[in-house]
This record gives sequence, structure tokens and C-alpha cells, in this order.
Amino acid sequence: MRGVIDRRMLVNFRVRAEVVARILPVPFRPKLVRGWAMVGICLIRLKDIRPHGFPAMCGLNSENAAHRIAVEWEANGATREGVFIPRRDTSSQLQAFVGGRVFPGVHHRAAFKVEESGDEFGLAMRSQDGVTTVDVHARLANRLSPDSVFTSLAEASEFYARGAVGYSATGNAGCWYGLELHTTGWNVKPLEVSAVKSSFFGDREKFPDGTIEFDCALLMRGIDHEWRTLPQMRQPERQT
Repeated sequence: MRGVIDRRMLVNFRVRAEVVARILPVPFRPKLVRGWAMVGICLIRLKDIRPHGFPAMCGLNSENAAHRIAVEWEANGATREGVFIPRRDTSSQLQAFVGGRVFPGVHHRAAFKVEESGDEFGLAMRSQDGVTTVDVHARLANRLSPDSVFTSLAEASEFYARGAVGYSATGNAGCWYGLELHTTGWNVKPLEVSAVKSSFFGDREKFPDGTIEFDCALLMRGIDHEWRTLPQMRQPERQT
């Protein structure tokens, strides 16, 4: 599948590593930055999404939210890295219908309210099943958040560029669909976030008070890209 990333906001949090380790399935483990696990929400507007070889006029447009955890795992004797995606939401009825077949992973239907004016962004998302909500207000900034664990915008950009491989939760426990993002360019800008709420990362059973903090946010715009399907990953059988 190919198309255009019209707008992509990466809203990121740092979490105590042991907290993230408890909620990740085997074989994934948290990928750390200065001792912190990194999680976040990818808020992405896709345009002209269509199979390779089809014209843009046949493409699909949609708003999407993916809750992600930066992870590492071992495969074929080497350490791999990417993101584990426990929850995907979309404005597209088609994406939700074919999720797990054409679009890897389960996609939940959601309503998105987006307000953009120049360099200011407001986004509210409510899933139809009532499970997930997101609210973000941000504006373009001149520098990365000074409280971030990343020492520079370049370091943050490199970290998230290396998370192009994602494995999404499915309806089958212990089985995950894989997808890899390929872009014709990778250019991120910092965002200043004035307000952010996520029912997923605000769940105090998963993330107790004092274990999760907002870290930084990044913006991408107008990026040609392709999504390439990867083989499914299955949870390793326990050794007896």
C-alpha cells in the first residue's frame, strides 16, 4: 500500500521500564532511552492510500490513532527494534472492516475532531466502543521540549525513524501482524504540547501514578510513503 502522510503527530511519554515490561507480551521488551521506556500515540492523517500501481484518485483518506510502545526483540540471532501496537483506531469504515486482512492489525472505528490553523493543532478522538479517547492540543515549536530524555531533535528523530517496523495486536492472543513504513524522506519538527490526555496511557492499573510522564512531541507533513506487510509473528512456545 502507498500514499501520503498528510500529517503525523507523534506524542510521546516516558515510562518506568519495569511498568512497560509487565504489559508487553513475549518476545518483546522495552527499548530504553537513558533508562526510560518510551511509549506514545501516533496521530496520522493518510491520503490517497491505495495498492501499488493504482492511481491516487482511487485512494482512501482517513484519520488514525495508534498507541505504540518502543520495543526490541531477538530474531535469528540478532536484536531487532520497532514498535508494538496494542491499539489502533481509525475514522475509516473500510479500514476497520478489512483490518487484519488488507490492513494489518485490528482497527477500531472512531470519531475524530480535528482543528488545524497555521501551526496550531487540536485533535479529539473517541472510539465507538467507548474504550479509547485521545485529546491533544499542540503548536509548532522552535525546539524540542527541554524536559525530554532526548538531548536533541536529531536524537529524537533518529530514535523514532528506527521504529519503522510495527507489530499490531490481533484477535488471536500470541499472534501479531507486521507492517514496515518506508518513506521518501524523514523530516520531523518539534511540537509544544499544551494539553494531552489518553485513556490508554491514563489507565492507572497499567500505568500507576508517578510511573509515566509526557516527554515530547514531533510533527511530520506531506511525506510520500509505502506500507509493506511483514510475516506474522507468533509468541514462542514455552520451553518445558
